[in-house]
Amino acid sequence: MSETWDVVVLGAGIVGAACARACSLRGLRTAVVESGAIGGGATAAGMGHIVVMDDSEPQLALTRYSQQLWMALSDRLPPQAEFESCGTLWVAADEEEMQEVRRKQRVYASLGVATEILDSRALREAEPHLRPEMAGALLVSSDAVLYPPCAAAWLLEEAIHFGAKLYAPRTVVSASAGHVRLDGGTELTAEHIVVACGADSVRLIPELPLRKRKGHLVITDRYPGLVRHQLVELGYLKSAHSLTTDSVAFNAQPRRTGQILIGSSRQYGAEHTAVDHAILKAMLARAQLYLPALGACSAIRVWTGFRAATPDKLPLIGPWPADETLFLATGHEGLGITTSLGTGRLVADALSGAATEIPLEPYLPVRGPIEHSSSTHPAAGGLHA
Repeated sequence: MSETWDVVVLGAGIVGAACARACSLRGLRTAVVESGAIGGGATAAGMGHIVVMDDSEPQLALTRYSQQLWMALSDRLPPQAEFESCGTLWVAADEEEMQEVRRKQRVYASLGVATEILDSRALREAEPHLRPEMAGALLVSSDAVLYPPCAAAWLLEEAIHFGAKLYAPRTVVSASAGHVRLDGGTELTAEHIVVACGADSVRLIPELPLRKRKGHLVITDRYPGLVRHQLVELGYLKSAHSLTTDSVAFNAQPRRTGQILIGSSRQYGAEHTAVDHAILKAMLARAQLYLPALGACSAIRVWTGFRAATPDKLPLIGPWPADETLFLATGHEGLGITTSLGTGRLVADALSGAATEIPLEPYLPVRGPIEHSSSTHPAAGGLHA
């Protein structure tokens, strides 16, 4: 059996779902193929932090653009997506990190992102359960959180409403030269094949510059009011930005249920999904260093996931030079939830011949060196994407 489409999207995580929705809205006849659960994989292992990040100018542009798209869409999201504009507190442990707070404020101000510097006293008022010795924080009130699997499912439902067709659960046997072969003998023909399979994209295109990066998440029982904002340590700039070594850092998110989602960890070379108890212990110890009250909390679930990381920490969005029927939308590492809507819009604009609202060039699969900020940060959150 063979069917013809304008676009076939491979993957129904949040990036694939966003691409399918954007393409369908553009009037492109769109099919979506998913081998597992909708919004599963890395999406289901994501913290859902909608955050502006400033490691490089392209990262800043894409995260800001995407956050604005999320804000514009927020009133339409279903309640189960749990969208909350709780804001982010970038917590500074000492004066060195307060210098980074001031630098980040200047960068965000240049984009018109409203921020507020909190001194130690103001931070204690904002988050009474943080260790009182913290030096201060940067409050980014426009940041938000959501529940990624439900958000992805809604985006895909929207795509289907606008004419997309879902093939699931189906496995892609091969994808090249405008042809996608599925298990069972189905063949889909399309002018464009969007590869949005996250870390699994290398199964279809082994040459991709992607590496798996494993992360752990913990969710607690219900403790309403213990955490009020998304909390992220600015110590990321010291400990969690390595592209080669394992690391942990403090990241805690309040959920609408009163639960607390705790991250984060980063591991390369770990191929198994099992919980690494040494990493988990280090991650929780780091969290309690900032939020001692967590020591008395009960965890009800621990899980892991794999993010697709690129050498320059930017996603791959654009045609694959060896086969330009393949259009990549992968490699988002820890920012896939935030940047899904921006990625989907860039993909749909490019495939429909429309002008993109931000330049596509920095994210093309073949690109030059990226200039990074004077201070570096990894994508915030445990497993965003």
